[in-house]
Amino acid sequence: QVQLVESGGGLVQAGGSLRLSCAASGRTFSVYTMGWFRQAPEKERDFVAAITRSGGRTVYADSVKGRFTISRDNAKNTVYLEMNSLKPEDTAVYYCAAGHTAWGRRDQYEYWGQGTQVTVSS
Repeated sequence: QVQLVESGGGLVQAGGSLRLSCAASGRTFSVYTMGWFRQAPEKERDFVAAITRSGGRTVYADSVKGRFTISRDNAKNTVYLEMNSLKPEDTAVYYCAAGHTAWGRRDQYEYWGQGTQVTVSS
């Protein structure tokens, strides 16, 4: 079992930046692939980015490629999502997730945080 707690959300103007963090506790963090998802009101929870256990490989949704960067620090049991050039359409609740054999699909992840709100104003 692993517990995940996101932080770093907030209100930002279009073109601005935010850095989300997700702190993990419980079982060994480094055994999990980590992912970020987001859910806008009345929409599905969509994949944003994922990173392998060692941090050696990453993948992004097309909508955020080139603007968002996922990274992790296994010594700190934390995964990050650096978000630049934010757009109003990035407004959503952002969730981090952990899975043993996960990648780009929501159903591959076993553990979820409670989410953090990101609002981008135009």
